[in-house]
This record gives sequence, C-alpha cells and structure tokens, in this order.
Amino acid sequence: MPVLQLKILQSYNYQRTNSFRNVLCYVLRKKSSLRLWEEDISTEIKLNIEKHWSNDVKRSVNSYDRKPYYVLPMFPYPSGNLHMGHVRVYSISDTIARFEQLNGRNSIHPIGWDAFGLPAENAAIERNIPPQHWTKSNINSMKIQLQQLGFNFDWNREISTCDPNYYKWTQYIFLKLFEKKLAYQSKAQVNWDPVDKTVLADEQVDDLGNSWRSGVKVEKKYLTQWFIKTTKFAKDLYDGLDNGGLENWKDIINLQKHWIGECDGVVVTFKMKVNTEMKTFDVWTSEPYKFIHGNFVTMNSSHPLVQEFKGHESSQLSCYNPISNREVPVYISDNVDYPQGRDVFIGSSQTDKDDLKIALSLNIPITTDQYEIDIESDNRKAIDMALEKNVGGHFVSSKLKDWLISRQRYWGTPIPIIHCSSCGAVPVPYEQLPVELPQIHSLKSGIHTLEKLDDWIQCKCPKCQSSAKRETDTMDTFVDSSWYYYRFLDSTNQEKPFSIEKIRDHMPVDIYVGGKEHAVLHLYYARFMSYFLHSLGWTPTKEPFKKLVVQGMVMGQSYKLKSSGKYIPPEQVEQVGKEYKDKATGEPVLTQWEKMSKSKYNGENPERLLATYGCDTTRLLMLADVPPATPRRWSDATLPGVLNWQHRLWMTMREFLQHRNNIPAKNTLTPEEFNKYEYKLWDSRNYLIATTTYHFKHTQKLSVGISRLQSLTSMLRNKIPPEVIAKSKEFEKSLAVLIIMLAPVTPHFCSELWAGIQSAPHRVCDTSNLIDWEKNVLEQAWPKVDEHYELSFLCKVDGADRCDLKIKASDLLKLSHEKALQMMLNEESVKKRLKTNEILKTKFELFPYCRAILHIYPKKVKKVAVEENVV
Repeated sequence: MPVLQLKILQSYNYQRTNSFRNVLCYVLRKKSSLRLWEEDISTEIKLNIEKHWSNDVKRSVNSYDRKPYYVLPMFPYPSGNLHMGHVRVYSISDTIARFEQLNGRNSIHPIGWDAFGLPAENAAIERNIPPQHWTKSNINSMKIQLQQLGFNFDWNREISTCDPNYYKWTQYIFLKLFEKKLAYQSKAQVNWDPVDKTVLADEQVDDLGNSWRSGVKVEKKYLTQWFIKTTKFAKDLYDGLDNGGLENWKDIINLQKHWIGECDGVVVTFKMKVNTEMKTFDVWTSEPYKFIHGNFVTMNSSHPLVQEFKGHESSQLSCYNPISNREVPVYISDNVDYPQGRDVFIGSSQTDKDDLKIALSLNIPITTDQYEIDIESDNRKAIDMALEKNVGGHFVSSKLKDWLISRQRYWGTPIPIIHCSSCGAVPVPYEQLPVELPQIHSLKSGIHTLEKLDDWIQCKCPKCQSSAKRETDTMDTFVDSSWYYYRFLDSTNQEKPFSIEKIRDHMPVDIYVGGKEHAVLHLYYARFMSYFLHSLGWTPTKEPFKKLVVQGMVMGQSYKLKSSGKYIPPEQVEQVGKEYKDKATGEPVLTQWEKMSKSKYNGENPERLLATYGCDTTRLLMLADVPPATPRRWSDATLPGVLNWQHRLWMTMREFLQHRNNIPAKNTLTPEEFNKYEYKLWDSRNYLIATTTYHFKHTQKLSVGISRLQSLTSMLRNKIPPEVIAKSKEFEKSLAVLIIMLAPVTPHFCSELWAGIQSAPHRVCDTSNLIDWEKNVLEQAWPKVDEHYELSFLCKVDGADRCDLKIKASDLLKLSHEKALQMMLNEESVKKRLKTNEILKTKFELFPYCRAILHIYPKKVKKVAVEENVV
C-alpha cells in the first residue's frame, strides 16, 4: 500500500461517521461498492450490483505473458433463444476459465455459431425470409443473452460457420481431402428423409429407423453421394484413445471405441466395369492374404453396383483385384455370411475350408489343387502392396463406414467441385474460394436445393474451359464443426485456415465442455479432422482435446394424460395425495423427468430467471448440488438453498464491517480462547482451500467445490464472538479467500463483497503472498494452503482406501513416486493388505497444494486346490 494511504489510515480514528468512511473508501478504491450492507439482499439489489460491476466482470485481464489455457465450450446453433442447456454449459466453461485466470493462466474462452443446417432453413421457409437473415437475427439475439449472463467470452475471436470468411476454409480443407483421395463420390444406398428431403448419415437415424430431425421414418434410396474416407484413420483413432494424455474421458473412451470398432481387418479398393464405366468398391477382410490368393468375390443383392447391372447373369461379372493384379469372378448372393456392416466377401477356396463350402454352394468353379501358404507372411505382404499402390491396406473394423457428407439442401457449405463431361469431377481452384452460396430472397417458392438455381450452377471447367456444372450438394454441418477449434485461435487469418505458429502453444484444447449427446459423432469427426490435419503437418498434436467435461442434460418435469399420452402444461395439473390429476377432467396424469422441450411444456425460460433472480444466482443454480456430468433436474425447489446462501454471505459481510468499525474497548476472551478460534479458522480455511481447489481444478466437480465454499461460510457464521470478527487475522483471511474462490461462479456478487471487505478498517491480513488489496477480486491470485499445513497422502490398494497420511504441503510437493511407494510399504495397513508384497503396478497422482494418491495394484494370486489327507 502506498505510504500516503498508510498515513491516512494511521492518522484517523475508524469509528467516525459513515460519510467519512465513504470518503476514505474512495481514496482506497478505484471503484467503490454500492454500500447497501444495512439493507437485506433482494433481487433489486442483486440486479443493481450486476449493473454496477458489469463492465469490470466482462473486462479481460491483460495476461498475454502468461501460459495460455484453452477452455472451449461447444459452440451453439443460433436458434434465437438460449435454453437451460446453454446456461449450464457456458456457466461451467466460464467458471473454469475464470478459475484458471486466477491461477495465473491466460484463459482463452472463445465463442461462435454453428450456423448452417436444416433447422435454420426450415424456420426461414416457414417465415418466408432468407435463412441468412433469420440466422443473423438469431445470432444478434443470443449474443445479447449471453452477455446478460455475464459470460466472459473473447468476442474478438467470434466466428460463424455460415460466414464466407469461415466456410472458405472449410472448402479449402475439403480440397486437401480431395487431393489425398480421402474425399470421393460414390453411389450408395442412403437414408432419405421424405420431410426434410435430404440424405441422412446412418448416425442420424435412430434405432427405430426415424430421422433425428423430423422424426419420420426414413426411406432407402440409391444415390451418388460425397464421402470422406474416415476409415483410413480408424486404427490410429482407435489406438489414440489409449493415449495417456487424455484426461477425464472415462466412459467416452468406450463410446468412441465401440463406434470405431476393433480394427481387425483391412480394406482394399477393387474395380468393376459397369456398362461402359469403371466403378470402384471396397472389399474388407480380416485375412489380408486372401487379397493375394482369393479366387472369387460375392456381393449382396443390395449392393449399389448390383442395382446398376441387374439383368446380367452372375457368371458374367468380374472385378479387378489390384493386389493379385488379375480379374476375379463376382457372384451375387444373399446367402453368404458377410462381415458385420459389409456386403462384399472375398474367398479363397484353395486355402480355406469355409470358403470352399461357399464356392460349392454357389456352383463356383474350383480347382482340386491345394497348396501350403505362409499366412502371416502373406498377410503382411498384401497390406504392404495395398499401401504401396495406394489402394487401401489400412486397418479398420468391418462395421465402420466412411463419412457421408452430402446434403441436398440450400443452407450449407457448397462443395467446391465442378462436374465436366470431359474432365469429370474437377476441384475449384484454391484462388477462386470461397464458392459462395447464391443470394436468394425467399424460399417460399420451394427452392431448398442448389440444383434449382440454374444461373449459379452453370460455369466453366477450370481444366478445359468448356461448359460445366457446379456440385449442388452442400456439406453436412458436422464438417463445419470438425475444425472450428483451430480457427478460434487464428480467426482473422486471410492466407490459410490457421497457422501452426498461432496454435502451437494452445493445442490440444486444455478442456472441452459440451453435451454427452455429442460424445460420439461430433467428437469422432473432430478427432478425425485433427488427425488428418496433423498428417499434413499443420498441427502440433494428433488429438485435439486433452480433457473433457461432458455435462448431462437439463431435465424438466413433464405431465401427460395417462389415457392418451398427450402432454399438458403444469398449470393444468393438481396433486391429490400422491397422485396427479387433470384439473379440468380429473383424469390421471403421469409425471416424469425429460429433456426440456416446448412441446412437453417442461422448459424453463432463462430470461425469467435473469429477471427474477439475476445472472449470478442463475449461474449458481446451474452449478450447485449436481456435478456437470449428471443430468440436472430443474425445479424451483432448488432455489431456497442458493438464495439463503447468498443471504448468509451478505449478512456475514454486514457483520464483519459492523464489528471492524466498532472494535470492543475491552477484551472478552483470554489469549488462549482467542488463539483457539484463530487455529480453528486457520485449519478450516486451509482444509477447504485444498478440497475446493481439488474439485475445481482436477475433478471439475464444481458442485462439490461449491459445497466446500458453503461449509466455509457456515464456519464463519458458527457462533464466532464479535471480538474475533473484529480483531482476527484468520477471520479476515478466511472471508477474503471465500470471496475469491466464489468469484468465478458469481463474479458480480463477489465483486461487491470484495469492495466491502476492501473498505473495512483495521485490516490485519498478511498480504505478502495472498491478497493484493489494490486489485479487484477477479485480479487476485487463487488461494493456496499454507506451506506447513498438513495435506492428505492417501494409499489405495486394489481401489480400496488403506492408509491416509498427513504431510506438510511443502513436503508433499517434493514427494516422488518412488519415495511415496517406499513410505506406504512401511505402513502396517498397507503391508497387511499386500501380504506377499507382490505388486503388479503402481500409479502416483500428485495434486499440488491439494492431496496425493498412490494406487497399488497387487498381482492376483491363483488359488490352488489342496488335496486333504485322508486317514
């Protein structure tokens, strides 16, 4: 503190009038509190606090010299209105970003808009306005709502996938895929949505065969579509899930592995002449040697190529095998046990008895010659030949398909391909990107596909300059969102999608926050794109996301008539005993918790909460009680606990200021009694700092961390004598760290509390390593436990807690894996559990200033049956 201010403090009696204290407060502070401590906290006061501190809360701390920490929430589709799922995900990410900022990191917390797709286009058709106008209006509306919630996004990085400045680079990446023969066109049996009139990927059809968007039963069609060969990276993507650098992925690893499937076979691309054209198709087998020795191929009758040569006799069909370099006969049969997800089979009747049975059943000519082969050697040889000839050879599961990206709708990224009758599919030159969507004034006329816009379609072939046509399919929106996390880091680059120099120190994303419903498809596509871009040398790492926080859905209580299943609004329902009935008819009503939806009358409007309780209370409501990964059952019944806690915090500050301004003339406690309170406050403060930090930083169970802060509040209000409040260094320090640790969750409210404690006279805290009273609460350092406070060092044997030692925080930091193991092996409770001391493996986790955990996994001892001696 400056010398002048110290002299002011020393020269005046603090028990002066409020007006003088206000003047003094102004001297000390750049910005004072509202000084409403004598009034009970109310919504009006909270809203005034939020207005008062709004600019300070949104102002980013200049910390470019700090190590960056990339907090990425999944960007929203701009529907026009926030829902409670948005409030939850961004409350989580904003709290984590602010927490890391207090921990000395430069938090990068960007936001943008996943703006293309069917919902916007359908909404525009209903309203007879262009989708770009509808989308822009929604973005403006949602941006205001996000700002009202006090989220500290870096708006300078804002992107929108429907902006040509963004999708230009999506097209650029597509052309790179095309160059590497990873983007291709092929005829396929596809899922057709008859309502939205577009193709859906298999992943966008539910288990009942219904569209994920419209809900109608999909139809099967044969269409020529664009695919991305994600299967080429399948084995890498599967093995990458065992990367020790992935944190907190838990069951998401299993979901991803299940989706990709065990990569126990390889694919090779064969050729077949159909009419006058040469077509390609993939052949998968778990026995690659058959690409060398195979003597027949079978196809299911549903295969797309079969549809083109129906009427041909099966004996007339043949294909070219690029590995054996010879023609192989093709037979159509639905009676072959095809690999899961495949409709082609390659057989070798001379080397495989089961294949011989198939050949005999289909009357396939066979030779009686049999010979020995080296299967292991030929497997390797076939794979090497496929890789060398660039016709396959990559390991993949039989069930995994390539990514179908064609969509037959207007509102999407145009595929940058030109079709020429002479040159075939020709990529648009890079310098002509972006291929912009044509401007339309209305979709009312039924124009929802590019193929109806003739002026836009007609063009010149970049190769031969003859008349040609543009590709009229647009890309699946998953393509736009598969790489956006890179663009956020270099959003103004006009030369390329991003530069490795701009992303090198920021990737992989430190923590990715989003819904569990996106943990398979979006995450798979984003991982694929990251692996592909890494193969080009564009990125420093393969994996895009280090740590995941997957939040559960926000559920609302719905009511529906038992007889018809019709949903009714809650105001039509009354509770009679333990049952629910329709007020009008008395008919029984069923209740259940479901995903919030307007059609189910179980939604909650965030704007009501903002108007009624303020943004800090709304954020606190979303984060308290339930960990992020758990579905959140929304109910006003959760409000009293949070409101009461804010009330107790307000009263704690009021009483602190009162007692600091009216220090008792005489001591009512003996030094021993006073020190007893000091020690209790010191011990509780350190324990709750350690546990709060652990859950905010390492488990991301924010609700548990918040509960620790509630415990700290209770401790400060647990019959602490006025003399302790007035004079105690530990009370002041505990109150200060409580406000700092709550600030990432409720930044406005804590800014006001902090201004209150800053204005208090007779501050006695040692601020050398804890508090800077000249700065606001969001510029403080996150509290750490005292160096000599004893923290938990826990040992788990086979998952069970066996020993918990207490070690000084300073010593815990120096604890190595080897020393930790040695210490625990000397403990009787551990030795007793291990018995033989035979250890399979150990794992040591050190969480600085929080705790340490040693995991010991003993070898499993086989039980040997002992024969009894019979006398």
